[in-house]
Amino acid sequence: MAGASYASRTAAPSRHPLTGESRDTTMKAIRYRVYGPPDVLQLEDVGMPAVGDDEILIRVKAASVNPLDWHNMRGTPYLVRLTMGLSRPKDHAMGGDLAGCVEAVGRNVTKFRPGDEVFGGRGNSPIERAAAFAEYASLHQDAMVTRKPVGLTFEEAASVPVAAVTALQALCHKGRIRAGHRVLINGAAGGVGTFAVQLAKAYGAEVTAVCSTRNVEMVGSIGADHVVDYTKEDFTRTGRRYDLVLDLVANRSLTDNRRILDPKGVFLECAPAEGLWAGPVVALVKMMVYSKIVRRRMPFVLCKESQDDLVVLRELIEAGKITPVIDRGYTLGEVPEAVGYLEKGHARGKVVITL
Repeated sequence: MAGASYASRTAAPSRHPLTGESRDTTMKAIRYRVYGPPDVLQLEDVGMPAVGDDEILIRVKAASVNPLDWHNMRGTPYLVRLTMGLSRPKDHAMGGDLAGCVEAVGRNVTKFRPGDEVFGGRGNSPIERAAAFAEYASLHQDAMVTRKPVGLTFEEAASVPVAAVTALQALCHKGRIRAGHRVLINGAAGGVGTFAVQLAKAYGAEVTAVCSTRNVEMVGSIGADHVVDYTKEDFTRTGRRYDLVLDLVANRSLTDNRRILDPKGVFLECAPAEGLWAGPVVALVKMMVYSKIVRRRMPFVLCKESQDDLVVLRELIEAGKITPVIDRGYTLGEVPEAVGYLEKGHARGKVVITL
C-alpha cells in the first residue's frame, strides 16, 4: 500500500482548491532530528506535503498520540534503527492518527473530494506513518483513511484509527470472537483497551476488564461486565477461565496467562515492546515457541493498515456501539508534553492534539 508523502514544495504559492486564493507553501509541524526525550520534538516551519496523483491533502484538525510515537522518538527498540536510521532518524516527521478536511486531491483520486471530513492513521511500521503532527498531511486514497463518523468531533475521530483498528484486528481477526465468549482484557483503561472493551461487548462477549483502582469506575461505564482491580486482586488466581485473553501490558508471565485460558482458548499479546534492543521480535519468538509447547493459539498482534476495518469501526461508532474515551488534550506546540505524558503509561483512553 502506498504511504504518506513528505516531499516539500518550494515553488510559488499554489491556489486553494475551493476559494482560488493563493495558499502558503509552508506549514507548522513537529519534527525531530535526533533520538531522545520529548524535548527533541520541535515545532518548525516546514514545506507543505506534496500531493501525488493518487493522494489527498488533508487539513489536519486533530491528531492523537500512540505508543509508537514515543518509541520512534526514543529510537527504541534499537533494532528498528536499522531501518529508521542508526544514529539519527532518516524521517523527521511524527504522528500517525489524524482527522480533518480534504483540502485537495490528485487527478486520479475518486474516493474523496475537497471539503470531505475524514479520519485515518497508520499502522505499527516504524518508518511508514502519516505526518499527523502537522497542519497538513497527504495520504494515498487507498490508505487507512475514510469518511469521519457522523456525530464525532475531530478530536474524538482522531483518537480512533490505530488504537481501535488494533483492538478490532486482535479480537476479530486473531481471536475470532463470538457471542457468548468470555473475554479478559488486561490493560483495559488505555487507548487500545477502552476500544477493546466496547468492541467485545458489541460482538456479544462477556467482558472482564483489568485495570487500576482509579480506572475501575470508568471501565465499568464503557460496558465491562466484571472489573478486576489488579492492586487488590490477582486475576490469574481467581479460578475463572476465558475463551480470549487480550494482554495489553505484559505484566504477567505466559504461564500465568495460560492458567486462565479455557482449553481451547486464545491468548492475544499486544503489549509494548519489551527491552531496548529487539523488543517485539523477542516477544514474537517467545510466543511462537511457547504456543508450540503448550499447543495453544497465542498470536502476537500488531496493527495492520486496513481501510475496510476503519469503515467497520465507523459503522459501529455511528450505531452507538463505540464511544472514544479521551484523557486529555494538547495543542500542536504541546506535542512534546503529550508524548511524554503517554510514555509514562498512565493515560486513561486516548491523548489528543487539537490544531
